[in-house]
Amino acid sequence: MILLWGLPGDDPLDAVVRELGRRGTPFELLDQRHVLDQRVELDIAPTVGGAVWSGEHRIVLDEVSAVYTRVYNARDLAPVAGAGDAALARVEQVETALWAWVEDTAARVVNPPSAMSSNSSKPYQATRIAACGFRVPASLITTDADAALAFWERHGEVIYKSVSGVRSMVSRLGRTHRDRLADVAWCPTQFQEWVPGRDHRVHVVGAEVFAVEIVSDADDYRYAQRQGTTAELRTTRLPPDIAERAVATAEALRLPVAGLDLRRTPAGEWFCFEVNPSPCFTYYEHHTAQPITAAVASLLAGHQ
Repeated sequence: MILLWGLPGDDPLDAVVRELGRRGTPFELLDQRHVLDQRVELDIAPTVGGAVWSGEHRIVLDEVSAVYTRVYNARDLAPVAGAGDAALARVEQVETALWAWVEDTAARVVNPPSAMSSNSSKPYQATRIAACGFRVPASLITTDADAALAFWERHGEVIYKSVSGVRSMVSRLGRTHRDRLADVAWCPTQFQEWVPGRDHRVHVVGAEVFAVEIVSDADDYRYAQRQGTTAELRTTRLPPDIAERAVATAEALRLPVAGLDLRRTPAGEWFCFEVNPSPCFTYYEHHTAQPITAAVASLLAGHQ
């Protein structure tokens, strides 16, 4: 039996629910909307098991063969926000126990929380990516405006973005930013050399690779409209060695499902900017009709 844990309305979770239902594959959905009515009981010997209840419904964890998590911060959930500190503390205890089970279960997990944590530090993840053979851009993390300016002058074209796992819009530095560089004193900021080329989003699902080429003039194609331009997504095929490297990178990071942000330069070099450990693959599937959801469902069902 497959356990899906997350919030209905989340596109990847909903897509996997529909696909498993279409196939008739047994699954249970642990719905975060009912988190106040959930409790967990764990056994730690000889293996980690137990049960989780959602209201009166009981899910036996020992019967779970695979887990797919799309879990949101409980503090942001409407039922929890107005429930008081005691309720929040209880919810956090329940979810902490569940995450402990997810980390230690023998079931296939998409993806293990300890593996997903690599994305919480972009610099750390970049060292792991480079070790797998991809180029990574020269980077600077600083709260020093002079250091930022020197890096900018050295590389000519520079972008800035979040240093953490929190999503941010990638933007190039321009003349209007020069007078604002002093603001980095209040927040460590990541600067990177601008790498020219064509963006590729690559989803690795087990041993399968789904590559999308993005045609856009935007600094960050995800926000192309906001940046006054467009983005065209189209299916492409990676060179065999790059596809193999993408799979090897996901495996090195212990991510059965991963979204790699690549860029191919005019000289034919392949850079990897980061690896998303919980990719919203449905956005790319919608634009290309690539069967990513089906691949995730097959992976969870043990067909890979």
